[in-house]
Amino acid sequence: MRFGAAFLDAGDGKTGRGRLALGALIGAYQEDDSGGLTALLPLAGRTLVEYQVRCAAAAGASPIVVLVERIPAALNQAFERLRQEGLNLILVSDANEAATRFEAGELILVVGDGVAPPLDLLSGLADEADPLVFTVPDDAEHEANERIDGVSRWSGIALVDGRTLGSTAAVLGDWDLPSTLLRRTLQAGARQAPVPPEREPLLVHNPGDLQLFERSLIANSRSERTDLASKYILPLVEDFATEKLMETAVRPTWLLHLTLGLTLAAAFSFTRGWLWAGVVMLLLSTPLDLVARRLGMLRLRPIPPNNFSQLLLWPAAGLALVALSWWEARHGGAGEPLFARSVGPRLGRRTN
Repeated sequence: MRFGAAFLDAGDGKTGRGRLALGALIGAYQEDDSGGLTALLPLAGRTLVEYQVRCAAAAGASPIVVLVERIPAALNQAFERLRQEGLNLILVSDANEAATRFEAGELILVVGDGVAPPLDLLSGLADEADPLVFTVPDDAEHEANERIDGVSRWSGIALVDGRTLGSTAAVLGDWDLPSTLLRRTLQAGARQAPVPPEREPLLVHNPGDLQLFERSLIANSRSERTDLASKYILPLVEDFATEKLMETAVRPTWLLHLTLGLTLAAAFSFTRGWLWAGVVMLLLSTPLDLVARRLGMLRLRPIPPNNFSQLLLWPAAGLALVALSWWEARHGGAGEPLFARSVGPRLGRRTN
């Protein structure tokens, strides 16, 4: 799955129903195999529910309603992180309250409790005009998914009508909301869409279920490279730094600021003749902007193209080149080997 493209294509509001016509309903109350909440299982340095909410937001959904029964401290912390990102997140404790959060004619993206959907499966759903149920085959591999009929099961992702949610909540009683809502949506004639194997949502029961999914997220966050350094050397540093930093509160923009600062400091060092200090700072800064982009993609909040620090990275590398050239001109080209090993490749990568 290509996260950058999927994020940019999702919910642009140019056609169909538009961004504001799609809401989202996510369950966060079922327990995993160890007795904890499935929503709190770790994924890419955060929790599964944070990934689900960010996927819904990337698809153009607002508001995003999360159905909970209890809010332990870890879950509350996850919701606070999401609110700090400016997401329109609403917590409810019962189906009737959830139904009141949506307009009657609004389509609602339903993400099943413990379901990790690929982002590219959700992209474009804001343009759908009718209820839709994504299905997987009724076979041994999907026996944990809810059966629909003799040939298909529910993938955990669906689009339902706000009226159907309201009428279901009114008669729900002790029944499970997602299952009952699925049945009533299918009875109302919702279209069924089989999911291609490479885009199937993952139904999670324990941390082990998420390990392979997390590895795919990390691998797919690596963008295509053309120069030799970025293709064969930097990925080793990037992968290590990305895996360590994704578990922290470090923001991608902080890394961009640091990259810019190191590059400018290197330029200054070259003007003073501190050549090796400048080289070291350039080497330290080289992978940071790439790591920043990958963190943004993993958190489903890519760095905007017009980010101030990102726009200045290439001019800053050019300034370092000018500074080193100026020093060489004054000292008879003594720094030429340093240029060949440091500034030249870095400036070349910036222009790709």
